[in-house]
Amino acid sequence: MPIRLEGKRSLEIKTLKGRSIVPGHCRGLALVSIKPISLLGGVDPNSGLIIERGHDLEGRSVKERILCFPYGHGSTVGSYVLYSLAKRRLGPKAIINQTADPVVVVGAIIADVPMMDQVDIKQIKTDDDVKVDCGKGIVTIVRENKPCT
Repeated sequence: MPIRLEGKRSLEIKTLKGRSIVPGHCRGLALVSIKPISLLGGVDPNSGLIIERGHDLEGRSVKERILCFPYGHGSTVGSYVLYSLAKRRLGPKAIINQTADPVVVVGAIIADVPMMDQVDIKQIKTDDDVKVDCGKGIVTIVRENKPCT
């Protein structure tokens, strides 16, 4: 739904529905992957950087981002990696998945990171302004369009 502001620019606001996994709400910039993420071995717990070779987010930081990816994979120790990231203030503000994975869910619970799944993450782009409301099961995307003439 485009909204024109002062004839100079427009905003597109998109609302996606999902299922709340861990309660909470926040707003931030999205970091979106088309690939699953392994928290153990795929994310450096000392920096928050994606270190998995060949991953589409390799070299990017999860810190303070709304981390969007299809699902997690890998060892159950990954839950503790997410917890460690959160304790060091290097973790994501929220996690949005297409399908919740038990390792990511447990990590989000113990790290108190808001989490949702059953969200069409293909609708979200990296650096979109995203508001997550797990209480209502809603993800709101606000995207600025090119200036209108």
